[in-house]
Amino acid sequence: MSVAPGSPLIVRLRNWVGDVTLSVAALQRLAEAGYALQLVGKGWAARLLAGEGWTVHTLPRELRARIALYRRLRAEALQSDPGFDHRLNTVVLPTSFSSALEIRLAGLRGLGYAHEGRTLLLKQALRKLSGQHEMQHDWRLVQALLGSDEPLPPHALLATSEDARQRVQALLAAQGVAGPFVVLCPFAGGTFEKIDKRWPHFAEFTRVAAVEWGVPLLLCPGPGEGDAARRDYPQALVLDGVGLDDYAALLERCALMVSNDTGPGHVAAAVGAPLLSVLGPTDPMQWGARGPGVRVLRVAQGTADDAAQVVWPDVAQAIQAGRAMLEAARSRA
Repeated sequence: MSVAPGSPLIVRLRNWVGDVTLSVAALQRLAEAGYALQLVGKGWAARLLAGEGWTVHTLPRELRARIALYRRLRAEALQSDPGFDHRLNTVVLPTSFSSALEIRLAGLRGLGYAHEGRTLLLKQALRKLSGQHEMQHDWRLVQALLGSDEPLPPHALLATSEDARQRVQALLAAQGVAGPFVVLCPFAGGTFEKIDKRWPHFAEFTRVAAVEWGVPLLLCPGPGEGDAARRDYPQALVLDGVGLDDYAALLERCALMVSNDTGPGHVAAAVGAPLLSVLGPTDPMQWGARGPGVRVLRVAQGTADDAAQVVWPDVAQAIQAGRAMLEAARSRA
């Protein structure tokens, strides 16, 4: 499908940091095809994607305000593209009923997955295939819009902004961090198959790593996580209030990140940072971080159906794997 350069396209982003990060390859492909992206997502999405230069609108909380936003974007698109209303003009990445309902009530012609009875709300609905990585689902929607069958790239690199890189440089200097450092992310939102995704040995691992690795350990807590970070990880330098754009720039500079299955881990992978992804119940074939420097540390699981049956990597395994990755990073420096 040929796209007139600058053709407006509305894209409803997903609702979690990791999910939006995994969609970067699909968004980049749309931009390369010539679309002028009008992204709609959570309030943090603009900072996460700041380095890409895309227009990101904050999704209001109330349904009426959401519909008003979409109608405004539709009216603006029609001014530059009179044919906007006669083609697929919105890609709906989430699979919720509400995300499809909102764009339908705004008069938009949406492309998304036939999930939760959304077929009547979307102009084109695809059946979501099982057994695929989540990154593939977003890519498949883009390929349907473009009428193409290009293979999914192994990963996509998320750009960081110059402003964020300068702020991070100043932050590290103010904290006295001059050499290699490791970023830790012991927190994780949500569950996988109703099982906690947080590595239960993270605090013990941090105590050992602080002694054996000999590099600063940094931790950037999210909202409401600061007190727990200082209490449970006293060996780490806790940096409060780091926005997602600065967090991405910080990860771009780190020698290693050690993370649960969580959004910042996906961001680390997407900016090319060495990432040690410590997984328990999470299936890496579906949700694994994608990037050139990712190593997944996971004990093979059986048919676990509750938390007691999940087998986690032990501290010694993580220390050994992280040490090898740090040595590799030092050899490249």
